Amino acid sequence: MTQKLSKLLSYWLRHAPEAGDLTLDDAGWAPVDAVRAALSREGADPDLLDQVVADSDKQRFELSVDGARIRARQGHSINVDLDWPVATPPETLYHGTVERFLEAIFAEGLKPMARHHVHLSPDVETAARVGERRGAPVLLQIAAGEMARQGAVFRLSSNGVWLAEAVPPAFISRV
Repeated sequence: MTQKLSKLLSYWLRHAPEAGDLTLDDAGWAPVDAVRAALSREGADPDLLDQVVADSDKQRFELSVDGARIRARQGHSINVDLDWPVATPPETLYHGTVERFLEAIFAEGLKPMARHHVHLSPDVETAARVGERRGAPVLLQIAAGEMARQGAVFRLSSNGVWLAEAVPPAFISRV
């Protein structure tokens, strides 16, 4: 049940707040009371919200310090300003994908597609979990340190996901 609620929250808080009759502020925050009401309208137990936030394997959501607001940490297709800090990445980051996307990735690089950023993982294990959502994972190694030295900007979200506007093919290799 919590996985279903996590997907519903992701949809509302990343892509379509209007589907839950929610209003997000400029930084992507929604009132927790409004989210609980939306869950009730969907026939879900609103008391499961805290459990979904706590149990999210990738810590997709965060609550404000006072617990009154909730937002998705990254992955938005709607316009929000999450204001994640610019940070110097480690020399190597990773990206999980599947075989069918490799030809395009090695030709065009990694692109954010419908999202604002390309999501990169700090370790192979996390990248593998991301890649396996669509099938047998293929792991890519990103020369993030070199990208940064050549002027690429990286941001670091509060759950440890590295964000880049794009990753050119020259910085990508298969693990």
